[in-house]
Amino acid sequence: MICLFSIAACHFQSEPPANSEPQTLPTETAGTTSPDGEPETLIIDRDRYLDRMHGFWLGQSIGNWTGLVTEMDKIGGTGPHGRFYTRADWNAPDQPAIWSDEPSTISPIIDFVYRGDEDIWGADDDTDIEYLYQQALYQNETSLLSPAQIREIWITHIYDETKPTPYGPDENGFQNFLWVSNQRAHELMLAGVEPPETSAPANNPHWEMIDAQLTTEIFGLYAPGRPDAALEMAYLPIRTTGRGEAALAAEFYVIMHALAAAAPEHVPMQENITIMAEQARLHLPEGSYTAAMFDFVKSNYLHGVAWETTRDQLYEKYQVDQADGYDISSRNLYCNGCFASGINFGASLISLFYGEGDIRETIKIATLCGWDSDNPAATWGGLLGFMLGKDGIEHAFGQSFSTQFNIHRTRKGFPNNGLDNFHNMAKIGRHVTDRAVTDLLGGSVEEEAWVIPTS
Repeated sequence: MICLFSIAACHFQSEPPANSEPQTLPTETAGTTSPDGEPETLIIDRDRYLDRMHGFWLGQSIGNWTGLVTEMDKIGGTGPHGRFYTRADWNAPDQPAIWSDEPSTISPIIDFVYRGDEDIWGADDDTDIEYLYQQALYQNETSLLSPAQIREIWITHIYDETKPTPYGPDENGFQNFLWVSNQRAHELMLAGVEPPETSAPANNPHWEMIDAQLTTEIFGLYAPGRPDAALEMAYLPIRTTGRGEAALAAEFYVIMHALAAAAPEHVPMQENITIMAEQARLHLPEGSYTAAMFDFVKSNYLHGVAWETTRDQLYEKYQVDQADGYDISSRNLYCNGCFASGINFGASLISLFYGEGDIRETIKIATLCGWDSDNPAATWGGLLGFMLGKDGIEHAFGQSFSTQFNIHRTRKGFPNNGLDNFHNMAKIGRHVTDRAVTDLLGGSVEEEAWVIPTS
């Protein structure tokens, strides 16, 4: 099988998943074709890409802040936190998270969180590390970050929690907006350790947590239509905080974003998403719990099972029964591993499939699904936001949004006291992509378009 999206993906694993017939996606604009009619080059308009990169940051911010309202409200188990939300809870009062007795301070009800034209979006851990990585790629004029470059960007722009920060004290010192594996990796970097040793199980006990999959999706956008190159770019950033199946989950997201970068806009969004997901599934090895979770959620979706039922069954299957080698519950972790990569990856697949390419519905389901709900809401908000572009998002929501972004809400050391805007961030992202296309993908920039070989 040779196709635009499987040029890189098909060699990830020789056998496709059971009961799956991955389709091929046509190119957005085909250049030359091989004798059998398959595209050999991909042509992408750089100006349109700029708008789509803006859409990525905007969609990710909408998803992030909407999902934060319900973050860790529902994680399974006994008591109120075990009674999961359903679609009936949309526009209903928010309930307290596991660390609080009060509802969210972001919104008293579960609803979309917006920032209007005169407002400013704040950074969070679902957006700020990607912002750092983009700056590192841009400043170092590279497509492949070195261990030293990753350590430098983290140390320069992330507060040391052992010293006073603008955010005040927390239970471990001072707030620096890092948690679990990200926090441990930062501690190791401050001690002189560089990636990938910052995620080595001997150094970082949190290597199976969610961190890698919420900090690296953007690398897929720097390698349009080329998951192979995207995974090369993301390899070390992913392994800054994740190993094993946590790294696999992060790579799945990177592949999805690389495929989205070349998905034809004339094809219905649901069809694009389905085909992209099938192609990304090829990267997940048979016998892995990430692959099993994908197949379980997809099967339920195709059989018409309600998303709430699928979510409840996901909890029972993996956190109660510990199926397919997912043994997080047996380790007696805080909140039963509610920050773990696996269960949150499974939950993200529910919103991906049942959202059917509709950005509003996808973010809604992600927000209501449970666990670290802002993570899948931000991930798919960014993916679908990229595919729609800025104007497409505004059409979907029926309003305009702020373009301003404050990276200093969580990080430090940037010009203009951390105040940036999505258009500028998109321009930097396009510049990073320019370099990747020529230096890593073997392509060229011709008349404001990228010409990219598909293999």
